[in-house]
Amino acid sequence: MALTGPNIQIIGFDRIEIAVEPWPWEFAIAHRDEIDRHFAGRRRERPALWNGRVLLLNRCTVDHGVLHGSSFETDYASFLAWRDWEFPDRGVFNIFAAAALRGADGAYIVGEMAPHTASAGQLCFPCGTPDLDDISADGALDLAGSVGRELSEETGLDIGTLMAEPGWSLVCDRRYLAAMKCLTAHQSAEELRSRIMRHLSGEAHPEFSDIRVVRGPKDFDPAMPPFVVAYLEKVLR
Repeated sequence: MALTGPNIQIIGFDRIEIAVEPWPWEFAIAHRDEIDRHFAGRRRERPALWNGRVLLLNRCTVDHGVLHGSSFETDYASFLAWRDWEFPDRGVFNIFAAAALRGADGAYIVGEMAPHTASAGQLCFPCGTPDLDDISADGALDLAGSVGRELSEETGLDIGTLMAEPGWSLVCDRRYLAAMKCLTAHQSAEELRSRIMRHLSGEAHPEFSDIRVVRGPKDFDPAMPPFVVAYLEKVLR
């Protein structure tokens, strides 16, 4: 099944089989000097940015409920330039796992990215571009592990205390591939928000500066990326 097109697609799948393999990214090689200058400029704006290692995707299909693909390691500066320059290499994707966090009352939770982050001001589910900590012992990309790690780091919640729906939803938005895992808490969305806000208040540099509750289209916001809006439109119908 093709994962690109003029409009956002949402594809259900059950299992992930994505290898992590060496791959020379020609974009990063050919534009090294421009990328480094771009990152230096971004760091002047947000000094907390760190040029660590991340994983992007260069091959991906969904077949019989399985998300197959191959990912490769690159530096964050190259990823950020590719993203900021509107994806000049159309053969690469930013795949990531996102925690679609829902209260017991059916309302969803999104966080506002803090000013020190590269996506400051955006309203997103807990998520993040995979890094080397998301590689399993057998050399595969562990998106299930990644969603739990991001949830814990950004909200303080333990994924083991939440009810996880079976399967995933892959939201395909330009070169973004958001693997959404629906997670339901035992508390209402407002109670969940209060709990997360208490956690954020104790963090020196929290990823989120605020938490919003989304009950329906009236709560949608221009600061939400298209993939977030598309997913919420689907689940809140």
